[in-house]
Amino acid sequence: MKAAVVHEWGHTPVLEDFETPEAGEGEVRVAVTASALTNFTKLRAAGKHYSAATPPPFIPGIDGIGRSEDGRRVYFLFPRAPFGGLAEAAVVPSSRCVPVPDGVDDITLAAIADPGMSSWAALEVRAKLTPGETVLINGATGTAGGLAVQIAKHLGASTVIVTGRRRDALEPLLDHGADEIIELAEGEPLHAALRAAFQRGVDIVLDYLWGGSAESILAAAGAGRADRPMRFIQIGTASARTITVPGDLLHSSAIEIMGSGVGSVHPTAIMGILGRLMNAAPAAGFHVATRAFSLTEVGDAWSVEARTPRVVVTMNR
Repeated sequence: MKAAVVHEWGHTPVLEDFETPEAGEGEVRVAVTASALTNFTKLRAAGKHYSAATPPPFIPGIDGIGRSEDGRRVYFLFPRAPFGGLAEAAVVPSSRCVPVPDGVDDITLAAIADPGMSSWAALEVRAKLTPGETVLINGATGTAGGLAVQIAKHLGASTVIVTGRRRDALEPLLDHGADEIIELAEGEPLHAALRAAFQRGVDIVLDYLWGGSAESILAAAGAGRADRPMRFIQIGTASARTITVPGDLLHSSAIEIMGSGVGSVHPTAIMGILGRLMNAAPAAGFHVATRAFSLTEVGDAWSVEARTPRVVVTMNR
């Protein structure tokens, strides 16, 4: 079969022939149609993600959309190494395959799976969102943050506040479920806007940035309403890997800080979330901006550095 193959950590994969996988006991072989090229995939291929374990040569791609041998349209996650999503076929434990409904194209489903799972898991499993709560999304102008707006509203949030550095990128989110925007400017204007939001009441923060904006949000939350405990869910570190949190902020407030991702959410729960995400997609109209490349263009796809629109690789069939 044709596949994108990584021969050295951190190197761009090359298109070549690779052995076609055979499904073992409890596995499903999937004829892949589309696989999103996420930052997660690139980090694993570079050996820089905590979940990276397979030495080269291997096929990158943590997930994808395709057809099982019995003809079912499915989404799959974490194929058996050394196989991956950027190939004409992959083998996956049957427990990591979920059916996909009609009504949404393969490229869209491949693109929303990873970012959609991240916010759905954070809201449902970690924060335990209840209908009517207010959610603030820190870093909403990227693919994951923008989709989180749609998912928060789908799961019952009454108010969604979004933050980002570019007002021109924030304003379109008002047409997709956001109720209020806060520009991540420097100094007092940001602090004043955050204080006002937390005085009104914020129940959940989804943080895709970390860094200085997260520190500002936590400070505002600490000075917010004592009758409204806040769950701060850390999802991404686009701005920084570390922050400083004063101990007395946690002593004197009802803030709960936790992470959400692979490792903090059980694999069985992740697959259940992905199934609900896929089933909800047609009626909910979940969408993100995408840019498609064929498998023969995998080198060009890999070189795209921008995270928006989401790059998706399609197989030539």
